[in-house]
Order: sequence, then structure tokens, then C-alpha cells
Amino acid sequence: MITQAQTHYVPLCLAHGYSTHHSHHHIKSLVVTTPTFPSSLHTMSIRRRRNDAASWRRAAAASDSVPQPPPPTPPEKQREGSDLQTLLRRFWKVAAPYWSSDDKVQARMQLGGVFLLTLATTGISVGFNFLGRDFYNALANKDQEQFMKQLLYYLGAFAGGIPIFVLRDYARETLSLRWRSWMTRYYIDRYLSNQTFYRIQSQSIIDNPDQRIVDDLSSFTGTALSFSLTLFNAVIDLISFSNILFGIYPPLFVVLLLYSIGGTVISVFLGRGLVSLNFLQEKKEADFRYGLVRVRENAESIAFYSGEDNEMQLLLQRFKSAFENLTQLLISSRNLEFFTSGYRYLIQILPAAVVAPMYFAGKIEFGVINQSVSAFNHILGDFSLIVYQFQSISAFSAVIDRLGEFDDYLDIGSQRHSDPAEGITLTYSNVKTLADLEPNGSMPIDKQQKLLDIENLTVQTPSSTTLVRDLSLVINNNENLLVTGPSGSGKTSLLRTLAGLWSAGKGKITFYVEDEEELLSSNSPGVAPLDTANGKHGELGRSSNRNYKGIFFLPQRPYMVLGTLRQQLLYPTWANDETSTSDNTKPTGSLPFLMQAPNLEYKTAKPKPTTEDLIQVLEDVRLGYILPRFSNLDSTYEWSSVLSLGEQQRLAFARLLLSKPKLVLLDESTSALDEANEAHLYKQIERAGITYISIGHRRTLYQYHSKNLRISTVDPSNAKQNWLIEPINQDNLFNLSNL
Repeated sequence: MITQAQTHYVPLCLAHGYSTHHSHHHIKSLVVTTPTFPSSLHTMSIRRRRNDAASWRRAAAASDSVPQPPPPTPPEKQREGSDLQTLLRRFWKVAAPYWSSDDKVQARMQLGGVFLLTLATTGISVGFNFLGRDFYNALANKDQEQFMKQLLYYLGAFAGGIPIFVLRDYARETLSLRWRSWMTRYYIDRYLSNQTFYRIQSQSIIDNPDQRIVDDLSSFTGTALSFSLTLFNAVIDLISFSNILFGIYPPLFVVLLLYSIGGTVISVFLGRGLVSLNFLQEKKEADFRYGLVRVRENAESIAFYSGEDNEMQLLLQRFKSAFENLTQLLISSRNLEFFTSGYRYLIQILPAAVVAPMYFAGKIEFGVINQSVSAFNHILGDFSLIVYQFQSISAFSAVIDRLGEFDDYLDIGSQRHSDPAEGITLTYSNVKTLADLEPNGSMPIDKQQKLLDIENLTVQTPSSTTLVRDLSLVINNNENLLVTGPSGSGKTSLLRTLAGLWSAGKGKITFYVEDEEELLSSNSPGVAPLDTANGKHGELGRSSNRNYKGIFFLPQRPYMVLGTLRQQLLYPTWANDETSTSDNTKPTGSLPFLMQAPNLEYKTAKPKPTTEDLIQVLEDVRLGYILPRFSNLDSTYEWSSVLSLGEQQRLAFARLLLSKPKLVLLDESTSALDEANEAHLYKQIERAGITYISIGHRRTLYQYHSKNLRISTVDPSNAKQNWLIEPINQDNLFNLSNL
């Protein structure tokens, strides 16, 4: 690869028709622009990415439902690269949105500037071509005066031309960065919409979405611009230098065409497997890196198990897989390089050999030979883009393939709820509508009390295994439900369905919200507006922002955000306010699309807790002692590491008490706590007037609930319901204590 420092030698090399040790192709690519990433032939440090392929196991391990393996995929060795039509479709699908976005005016102006600078560099190259001819004519004629004159022209051309080359590269990189910034925002927005990120990791639909957003987007924008400028420059070169070559010797142009066509055909044949090998190499390197990340994240568990030998074996196995694929990649690259190296170096003598008889016959001067070599190299470089750039093109094709695959799935994820007749219907209804009021203007008692209504709900896994069959129940205000059952019966899967994470099955789930302020703004992207005319209660489309509707979920292992202790407590209800406040103090330059996170068109109507409120809630959950330990609320740590699981669970209850939802669903949220702390936390949420649904196995949980939903394992041989709802009374508690 040519380094940035070598760009200063471009004009002289172009004028002379000489080659550095990198060959004529590499010299030419400085005028045009080579792709910004190295091929596997030139470096062993191929980008390593994290792998999400095994993350479904972590999600399944945290629940009691039956873990489902990812969908079967064909063997890696049989993977075929996408055909040309698919690659072009995916390229256009990924590249086009930015150029018609809100940033299109600035983007198009910058792109136009880059093309103008590229046109200027081509003009400079043509000028150097003629300067080289006159320079060598003066040298051959031993004309010292003319030689010094041409030398001064050269120095002046260097002074004026080099800044144009530098500015062109700077403008291209600046535009590439702007394009990448917009696409990063665009893809993160879609990735986090409609819980697409959850389905990707839980079902392992595609590998490594993080590296596709971080690394592939960076490669795509930089390389797409480089190749676009290369093609543009090739067209200008053909127009500019073809006249020069025809003027010298027309048969030389025919030789050039035959040489370039033959080289292209042979290069495609020799390098046909590079796209697939590059695609697999990225994945295998990511697999190896993810193995190392898992060791770091689970260091304590591995140490307790003394599992170092097993981890060593697994890591070496993943590295061996990457090593074997890279070996095949190097072999294919070597075979291609045998041909391309000879192809590049032969052109140093080919044009001179063709026009030499004319020089010997006295029909042309010596400088014309140099001019013909330079023009020949320019035009041949334009015709031989596939030959010169084949390894880069194959790597870029793998990037297009991965981004296109990711983009296609994001489109599917955004359309998954378009047909309400399919799957489970989940709605949020406002009970304070005119249709629900009594003639005297009062609210019916049953509407005031009802929080959740489940009708004929059948829950299935993504592989269509039934976990819960035909469940119907109603949860009223202050009616606390305990869900029990053997492991694998589907208790956590039921909560996933209530949260909208799973939609496989059938039935209807309705959450009732009293205050319209808690509903999302009708302007929020991807969320249906409140409909009080067609729907009896004004139904809302499925949304991930359920916390603003008075519904709260607490998983068994709380999520600790990256940030301060204050941000931990405010998450997720006021997380947007906290992030926006901190971001507004930092300049973001001229990129308005990076000013705020997606979908912030609304804010919660609940007042933001003060510092005193945050300190008090820590005392309420018996975590007051951590403030002196971490100095203050604005200290930043890796909270999932410095806090025990029991402390993290109490911190999650602090979030709950601050948010004050009407209904909370708890998935074994006190499993790491002793009975005294468990009793204290349940009393706190009951005192706050929060209705709760709990999943758990402890007998002590019965005393905090009024009803028990018992789920048993489904018997495939019959169609009976596998659940039973019964009230919890003192007799039940007495019988349990005697077990």
C-alpha cells in the first residue's frame, strides 16, 4: 500500500512514466485514490470484531424457559458470495439514503467540491505529461538552457499542484467522516427500534451487528467515495490521455485494449473465491475476539470453576479456525499476485517497445517515448481497475454483503408489526375517553381498577413450541399476582410476551393507562397515534417506551448503564433528560444529526427527582452506605463489577420507586437478596401503591401476593390448559410453612 508520505512524488513519477517498487498501479492510485482498507495479502491485522452468535445462551440462562438454538445456517465452507446484481442492489440500498436525507445539501456541495478537486488533479497530471516530454527532449538534445527552463517549470508545478492533491484527499476524508456519522445515527436508530436488537441477539439471526455498525460503515463510506472518484477519474483520464496516445501512435491504443481485457478476465478467474474468504475471515476473527471478551467478562466464574484449561482449548480452537481460513485467503491472494505483479511490471517496457521503431526511424523524439509510456500507463490503469484493485474490490464486496444483509434485516424488523392479524396483539388503552364515561360523567368502577387484561393467550417459542396455552386473566389495581411453576414451563417467556419481546403465538394483551399524558406523542416515529374514535379505549401500537405508560419491568439481572450513579437511578424514565443535558455542554461541530438520541419528541410528565430524592431512595432500599463508598452521585464506575448482584437488584428497586409506575412485572428480581431485604422491598413498593406481578420460586413470596398463577409443563398429547389461578390466603401460607 502507498503511504501518505509518498504522495509528494506523484507528479514527478507521472511525468516520467517511472515506477516505484510499488508498481505503476500504486503510483496511479495516488492520483485517483485507492481504497482505504488493506487487503488480507498486505496485513495480518485484519479487523477483529465482537461476536453475538452465542449471546442467545446468555439470555436463555437468565430465564427458566426452554432456550431455543439459533436457526440452522449452511456450513461456512459452502457459503457463496452474492452475485453482482445482489451486490449492486445492496450497495445502492445502503448508500442512497444519505444523499436524499436532511443533510443532502451540505453533502452534495462537499461531493461536488471533491469532484472538482479530482478534476483539477487530472488536469495537473496532463500538464505534467507534457512537461515530462519537453524535459526529456531538452535532456536528450543537451540543451542546457531549455533544460533549466523546464526544471523551473517543474518546481513551480510542484508548488502549485501538491496542495491540490492534499486538499482533495482532505475533502474526501471529511466527507467520508460526515457520511459515516450520519449512517451511524441512521443504523443505530433502526437497530434500537421495535426491539430489533433484542431479536438479533436472542435468535442469533446475523452475527456481529456491532462490527457492522462500527467497522463496516467506516470501510463502506471511505471506500465507496474512493471507488467513485476512481471511476470518475478514469473517465476523465480516458478523454484526456486517449487523444495524446492516438496522436503518437494509434496501434498502441489497440495493444492497450487487448492487454487490459485479457488481464481483467484472468484476474476475475484467479480471484473468484476472495469475496467469500474475506467475508468468512471477518466472522472468524470476530469469533476469536469474542472468546477473549467472554473470558474478561466472566473472569470470576471461570476462576471459581478453574476452567482455564477449557477456555484455553476453546480459544485455540477459534484461532485455529481463523488461521485456516486466512491460510486459504493468502493462497488465493498469492496466486492472484503472481499474475498482477507480472501484469504491472510488463507495462513498463511494452509501450516503449511498440513505439521504439518510430524513434529509431527518426519519426519521433526521445521525449515522446516518455510521453507515450505515461499516457499508456494512465489509460491502462483506467481499463485495468479490476486487475489492479481486485483484492480491494473483493474485500469491499464482503463489506457490502454484510451491510446489505444487516440492512435487509432491519427493514424486516421495522415491518414485523405491520399485520395486526398475525401473532399476539399488544395494546395500550386510555380508559379516560368519552366512550368509557357513564352518562353522569363518572368512570365505571371496573375501568378504574383494571390494569391488565389477557385474553386467550397462547405463548410459543420462535420454533413454535407451546409454553402457555389459552391463558385468560385480569389484573386489577392492588391485585398482586405470583407466577410459579417448574423450570422450563414458560414463566419468563410469559413476561417476555407481556413486554412485547415475543410475539409468537396468539391472543390479546391489553394494558390500561389512565392519564393521556403517559401516552407517547402521536409524532413519535414508529408508534401509532392515540385513536379514540375507532378503538373503544383508544388503542396504541406496539412501542418499546412502555415506561412512560406506567408499566415497568425488572429482570433478574439488572442492567447497569455506562455512566454515573445518578444516571443509574434515573434510568430509564429520565435517562433521555440526563443524556441531553450532558450532551448540550459539549460542542458537536456542524453535525446536527448527532445532537440528540433518536425519538426524543416527548418527555415524561413526571417531575425529575432532585438530588435529595435520589439520596432518600437509596436509604429506602438500604443502599445508603454506598454513597460514602463512591464519593457522590456523579462518580463513574463499572457498576456491574463494583456492585454485587444483590446491590444491583436493590438499585433496580430504587429506579422502580422513583418511577412510581402503576404496574411492575418482576422476574425473580429478589433472587440474590436475603429474606429480610426481600420483605423490606416488597413493603416499599406496596406502600408506594404499585401493583406487581412476580415470578419466583421462594415460599416467602406468597405472603406478598393475593393470587397465584401456577403454570405446568405443556403435555403435547392433549389440548388442555396448563395453568391454574387460585387465591392466596392464610391457609395456603400455613400449609406451605408446614411443608
